[in-house]
Amino acid sequence: MKKILVSLFMMILSIISLGEEKYHIGIVTGTVSQSEDGLRGAEEAIKIYGSGDKGGEIVHITFPDNFMQEMETTISQIVSLADDPKMKVVIMGESIPGTVEAFRRIREKRPDIVLIANSPHEDPEMIVEVADLVTNPDSIARGYLIVDAAKKMGATKFMHISFPRHLSYELLSKRRNVMKSACEDLGLEFIEMTAPDPVSDVGVAGAQQYILEQMPTWLKKYGKDTAFFATNDAHTEPLLKMVAEKGGYFVEADLPSPTMGYPGALGINFSEDEKGNWPKILKKVETSVKEKKADGRMGTWAYSYNFSTVVALVDHSKKVIDDGVEPSDFDSLKESLAKYTPGSKWNGSNYTDVRGIEKDNFYLLYQDTYVLGKGYLGMTDVEVPEKYFSVK
Repeated sequence: MKKILVSLFMMILSIISLGEEKYHIGIVTGTVSQSEDGLRGAEEAIKIYGSGDKGGEIVHITFPDNFMQEMETTISQIVSLADDPKMKVVIMGESIPGTVEAFRRIREKRPDIVLIANSPHEDPEMIVEVADLVTNPDSIARGYLIVDAAKKMGATKFMHISFPRHLSYELLSKRRNVMKSACEDLGLEFIEMTAPDPVSDVGVAGAQQYILEQMPTWLKKYGKDTAFFATNDAHTEPLLKMVAEKGGYFVEADLPSPTMGYPGALGINFSEDEKGNWPKILKKVETSVKEKKADGRMGTWAYSYNFSTVVALVDHSKKVIDDGVEPSDFDSLKESLAKYTPGSKWNGSNYTDVRGIEKDNFYLLYQDTYVLGKGYLGMTDVEVPEKYFSVK
């Protein structure tokens, strides 16, 4: 009789469990070749919450490497997540062009799905209209802080490297103007340089080769007290390689991370137990930088922005679904970021458009700068003068 009762009890539990509808959270990232940190962030979320096709909560897809040429395919892939009846949230780990249209189509099909756009490539005015939450590295505050950090590290000149496509993006163009203004105010010479676009005919290899060939000339002309900053990730690796070998300063990447450019530039390989373990990764990168005698001249964020935000946005999304937290709740978002970046500090603010209108659902974020061989600079405690936020 006792066995029968136990069996009956287990059957009832099984029925109750089946009745509980699990939900899915969709994550869209680039591939390993285009955006490894974002992809690793999605993999970490799967480790924590399980894969949707195996009874878990995370559904992860990647967009094509040549997303500019395959935009309709990219849009269709993103929209396909809305076909999943269990889908509750869609997170763009990197909101490449086409995200706005994809979100519009999802809104039409499934207005119940929460839409989150990280690192948008499209016009801020457009993305805030279709997303519930938008997050981006704080291009405006960092425009001042990166220059200030460069001066603290010892630089007297600052080179901004970009190309027309990137400077057509409002936030990147505005950051460039803030950097120029900050250089004038802080006493650094501002140097503007154009490099090949990695998505042009020359490709990533051609764009990187250009940096490798030009860096010795730039260092000879402008001096080793020059800090270099590039708006594109593909330019970062050759910049780091040459700064480590030839001199100069590198504060942090456009999307900072110990794995952004450093492994390729310095020949660093990570073991399986190191991947995703940011304190271990940082220590290994720091050791390599010291071996090159470049400590004090090269910096990063201690935790990858793309990795941290993907995992934190999933954590925040669960609070939105489970606890009724508003998607734009900044305190909740900061708690989630802190949860996955112990030891580091974050700061940020709402994005304000060119007309001076603050966007309640768009947050600009930044982490403290970590100078390899020296430690944190304390940049999250620096007050950015208000005037820089109104630079156009």
